[in-house]
Amino acid sequence: MPLTRRHFNRLIFGSFALATLPPVAAQAALAEGEDWRAITPPQPTDAPGKIEVLEFFSYGCPHCGSLNPLLKQWKSTLPEDVVLRRVPITFGRQAWANLARLFYALESLEALDRLDQAVFTALHEQRVKLYTEPAILEWLGDKEIDLQGFKDAFNSFDVQTKVGRSDYLAERYQIDAVPTLAVAGRYAVLGHKAKGMPDLLAIADQLIDRARNEGATG
Repeated sequence: MPLTRRHFNRLIFGSFALATLPPVAAQAALAEGEDWRAITPPQPTDAPGKIEVLEFFSYGCPHCGSLNPLLKQWKSTLPEDVVLRRVPITFGRQAWANLARLFYALESLEALDRLDQAVFTALHEQRVKLYTEPAILEWLGDKEIDLQGFKDAFNSFDVQTKVGRSDYLAERYQIDAVPTLAVAGRYAVLGHKAKGMPDLLAIADQLIDRARNEGATG
């Protein structure tokens, strides 16, 4: 279950293999308010001619860390008319704002693919407190990163703007828990009865099909 602003809910997500995902055709019809909710009003997307899927997340959320490896596998299976974009959000927390800046700084240095999951591991398994710039720089010390280049990116106007844009999107999409997947600017995955992370992706698959059938592309 997603991490809300106030607490974790009681659902425990296991790290199931993506292969355990049931075929979409075998899924029961989705229930609004239980499996998904409408995004009202629908939001424009940044992927013309594509079905855009947004993952709202934070490195500070352990459930996001559990979903991340499955999400990467899932991304590799998406059809050509679907694009996945990750959106790190802050919920107004300075610590999470620094984690969002970390995400965008690594992305700008083309080091995100290499270090993305390592950030989750450091935070939630190794208990490294990556919530301040000095702590982040210390952690990056042996990661083959240009530290001055990272500092410049971390404190850049571009990264600050991207963090602000991410929080703006979270507000427009009415995101109050992470991880949350949103499809085509119209639907957000709820998964109240999900038994594991793969169930969230199975719901997203069905919402992608729905968006395609409705012609809901960017």
